[in-house]
Amino acid sequence: MTDHTPIIVGLAGGIGSGKSTIARCFNQLGIQSVDADDVARLVVEPNSYCLSEIQHHFGDEILLEDGALNRRALRDIIFNDPAERRWLEALTHPAIRSEILTQLKSTTSEYALLVHPLLFETKQDILCNWVIVIDVPLEIQRQRVMSRDKVNQESAEKIIATQLSNKERLEKANFILENAGNLDEMNAKVFKLHQKILESLPC
Repeated sequence: MTDHTPIIVGLAGGIGSGKSTIARCFNQLGIQSVDADDVARLVVEPNSYCLSEIQHHFGDEILLEDGALNRRALRDIIFNDPAERRWLEALTHPAIRSEILTQLKSTTSEYALLVHPLLFETKQDILCNWVIVIDVPLEIQRQRVMSRDKVNQESAEKIIATQLSNKERLEKANFILENAGNLDEMNAKVFKLHQKILESLPC
């Protein structure tokens, strides 16, 4: 039996751009998705190799009482120390990439969506046949991060600054989805783009 190699469409956008909401719009059209954020949480679950290495590197204070990763404490460290962020990425990115590939191979829809906040930064765009980039105004992105993560404007801007700029992502896009409106508008845009992708699939 040969490995299943799906047509992969990347969905890229910075933090707070609405990737999860847009992915659900595609899911409602029958398109399966693999979310890199979900995979990133999976590879640092209790008893995982990555969490063991993180604990060894940062000490027991990086864990919560139940043995799970203290994500807020880790985030505070890596967004204030670029060297620690690079160390963490060198540990987790290969594990994330391997699990993403495993999950993508199990998809059965006409194409699979790879939802990834760091698609270009981690060079996982090379896995994709096409890439959709979400275009969202910086001010909306900043407000969403502050509201969702309960952080101040300075912290939100630090997080955003670790990723490619919106302009840099848009230059690499095959398709662009503007996300400054409401859910009904987004559903309509996704349906239109879905039809365009279906028409572009190899026979």
